[in-house]
Amino acid sequence: MQELTTVELRPEAGAGLADTAGFSPPVVVTRPARTQSTSPLRHRLPAAASQSLRIGMRLLGEEADHGRLLLVSPVFLGAGAAFWFLAASDFPLVASLLCLLVLTVAVLIASRSRAALRATLLALALVACGVVSAQLESRRASTVIFDSAVTTTVTGRVERREGDGRGRWRYILAVTGTEAPEVKRPPERITAIARGAEAPFEIGDIITGRARLTPPAGPALPELNDFSFGAYFDGIGANGFFYGAPEKVDLQAGPQAARSTWEALLEGLYRLRSGIGDRIRSILPGDTGAFAAALVTDERRAISNETTEALRQSGLAHIIAISGLNMALSAGIFFVGFRMLLSLFPGVAQAYPTKKIAAAGALLAVTAYFLISGFAVSAERAFIMMAIMLIAVFFDRPSISLRNVALSALVIIAISPSEVLGPSFQMSFAATLALVSGYQLWKDRGIRENAFLKLPVFRPIVTVAGFFGGVFLTSLIGGFSTALFSIEHFHRLTAYGLPANLATMPIISFIIMPAGLLAMLLMPFGLDVLPWKVVGFGLDLVIAVAKTVSGWGGNIDVGRLPAWYFAVAVAGFLLLTLLCTRLRHIGTSIIAVATLILLLLPVPRPPDLVISEDGGLVAVVETAAMASNRERPPDFIFDQWQRALVLPTHHPPKMLEGPAIPPEGEDRRVRLSRDQQNEARSAMRAAATSADANRFSCVKKAWCTSRLGNGRVVAVIDNAAYLGPACDAADIVVTSVRLRFNSCRSGATLFTGETLRRTGSVELRFADAGLDVTAAFDDLSRPWMRHRAYDWRSNSFAESGPPSVSDSGE
Repeated sequence: MQELTTVELRPEAGAGLADTAGFSPPVVVTRPARTQSTSPLRHRLPAAASQSLRIGMRLLGEEADHGRLLLVSPVFLGAGAAFWFLAASDFPLVASLLCLLVLTVAVLIASRSRAALRATLLALALVACGVVSAQLESRRASTVIFDSAVTTTVTGRVERREGDGRGRWRYILAVTGTEAPEVKRPPERITAIARGAEAPFEIGDIITGRARLTPPAGPALPELNDFSFGAYFDGIGANGFFYGAPEKVDLQAGPQAARSTWEALLEGLYRLRSGIGDRIRSILPGDTGAFAAALVTDERRAISNETTEALRQSGLAHIIAISGLNMALSAGIFFVGFRMLLSLFPGVAQAYPTKKIAAAGALLAVTAYFLISGFAVSAERAFIMMAIMLIAVFFDRPSISLRNVALSALVIIAISPSEVLGPSFQMSFAATLALVSGYQLWKDRGIRENAFLKLPVFRPIVTVAGFFGGVFLTSLIGGFSTALFSIEHFHRLTAYGLPANLATMPIISFIIMPAGLLAMLLMPFGLDVLPWKVVGFGLDLVIAVAKTVSGWGGNIDVGRLPAWYFAVAVAGFLLLTLLCTRLRHIGTSIIAVATLILLLLPVPRPPDLVISEDGGLVAVVETAAMASNRERPPDFIFDQWQRALVLPTHHPPKMLEGPAIPPEGEDRRVRLSRDQQNEARSAMRAAATSADANRFSCVKKAWCTSRLGNGRVVAVIDNAAYLGPACDAADIVVTSVRLRFNSCRSGATLFTGETLRRTGSVELRFADAGLDVTAAFDDLSRPWMRHRAYDWRSNSFAESGPPSVSDSGE
């Protein structure tokens, strides 16, 4: 029998006024009381947990009402793209399309009353859409990448050019032919550096010359950045340099590549871009002019290494890139200036929507800025974001909102899904998300309603304090939001980036960008000299700040992060920035707990030996230093090793006077006599025994040996003629020569140019069970890796799996 409960319903205040007696009697309603059997959840959960659940559900409802489902859609779309790019192997496009179709139908037929189910299906559909977008982009690129280094005579049309200020020019060439030898799989586009020419070649010229071409570099170490991935989606199949100055080919006599209307239009834009850069550098010489040209055309190579390093160490390198800061300042300055100009005419201001007219003008300005910037990735993202924000003005929507950031992210991921894995995309959107979220909190701060601060006497103080407070918070939020991604991709932090940005932001906002915008507007009339001088003055101040701050030191090398930590920390960051209720603090808790676990867990064991992907550079890893086989190791690879392993000290090899027994003519195909082999073997053993442990001893252009702390001997062979003695004298042999076999008869472990081409860079760790080998690539089935499995002799692709490294004598 159910219990009865009585509920007394009283009228609201004032309701009795309609009654003649001024009073309404209570209404008594009898209804069955709820029993425990009708509320099983409350019976099972403690009261505190039940209360927390109700609060959580209410907060989730608030997030949904605020449109947070739209804000997280780029996260799922990008996660699908990243999942496909990071997958160990490829899978059929048809299966992905069927999965997307099924999920789309499920979303359409799902009941609207089941919001949780519908949201889950929509999230899965976005993940599948990201996978399909990534596959389609990979097929659309279809870039042919060189399989190995080659010296050939290359002919191509100049599509882009960029000088470095030291007489060298970097050209992007559309390849029209190769000879001596003729390459069987020529790439469509290459980058080549040329020096020695009296004047740079113009865009559209066809040039030819003897060049050394190499494939784009893979990861310097396993889990580091794969540069061939970016080159594949940029359409660049090889990098190299010309031997001497190339020559211009007569358009009538030389081979010509067919060009579409779009390619001809791009060529005209690049020609205009180069002309603008030359004009700026003719007015502002040295690093100042190179810096100014970089802000407009994104040509950065002309800036000296000293200034570039100072900007990087001081945390000001983002100024060079045409990114959100440059686009926002240019659009904002044009928008405010144009609107103020229109307001000077009362008739126009009263008859027309000046705000929307100014937004249209700013949109045209940033579009022109993007077209002459060389279509850089950072500029593309910034342009799309600014375009969406300015278009929002046309529809009377707020420009600065997370919704606009989400829309721009959706557009960019749909166009270029591969950018999701790039540091530029991640850092750009991380900073934007954090700044927009911080802007919402700053705008809604309670101090703005303080009547005391609204007094006229305090208004100037409040205005000045608000400006500098905004600059301080902008620099602080931007620095903290990109710190995680800086560690992940560059393995270091800049300690003094905050004071450097605080000092330079007013200079950039009030001197450089306004004067630069005015100079660009006056350039067609030849009246741009004075504005560029003002820009140069501001840039000189920025360079001075950068060099001063970089002189303080402060770069913190962090090393590689575990993959799990980066994924978890990014998830926490997204919750913190995308949510508006108290649920966002879950993101803070996730980041804090993950960081605590990272600090408490033991540090992963570093490798004992690292080998570059071409076998030319080998280093022994110690506690606080690395010893390499090169007196001056290549900076591109060795700098990445030092940052990733946090080993700033380098021990160069000890160069031996003899016995140097190079074959006559240094021909790698010449064999050593038996006596020469015995002498070389004895010399290698003596060098390994007499030298300090974990140090290389080298005979130039012949061999290097090192005795490790565990007694193992490593030999690095520059000439294949010394392979036999090295296999007898060492336990591990490394050579850059591409041999047709991958093992030593003596049982020594052998790494050759051929095996390393397919495995990429290698890390070695000695364990009780044997040698632990970690390679950069375990499978070569992905489109940007397939060139490593190509065999030029048979003009075919071998099996996708890299060859195993044998440590047996078979």
